Amino acid sequence: MKAQHPNAIAEELARFEGTWRQVSCEADGVTDPPDEFGSAPITTFAGNTYVVTLADGTIVLEGTFTLDPAQRPKAVDWTDTCGTDKEKTFPAIYAFEGNHLIFCAADEGMERPKEFRTRVGDTLRVHERLA
Repeated sequence: MKAQHPNAIAEELARFEGTWRQVSCEADGVTDPPDEFGSAPITTFAGNTYVVTLADGTIVLEGTFTLDPAQRPKAVDWTDTCGTDKEKTFPAIYAFEGNHLIFCAADEGMERPKEFRTRVGDTLRVHERLA
C-alpha cells in the first residue's frame, strides 16, 4: 500500500476502535454460508490489532491490520497472527455506513476486491458496533 498522511490513518483507526458483532456474511457468492466463526462472532479492535471471539468468549482469531484510506474503495490488509491462517495477509476493502463496518477480503495472493460483493475466494462481512 502507498504511504499515507498519518492523521488520515489515525482518524480511520479511531473509527475501527471498539467492539463489533458480525450481522451478516457472504463467501464465494453465497449468502450466510456456514461460518467457521459461528453465527455472530465479536470482533474487538484496539489500535491496529483485532481479536475475534465466539459467544462463549473463546478467542478464534487475532491479528494486525494496515489501512489505506486514500484508495477508493478504502483498503485494508488483515494479517492473522494465530489460527489456521497464521501469518497470511488478506487484501480487502472497507466502508463505514452508520453503525456498520463492511469489509470484503480476498484470499491471500488474490487481487484486492474492487466492490462489496464476493467472487470465489472472497468473503464479505458486515459488523454492527456494540461499543
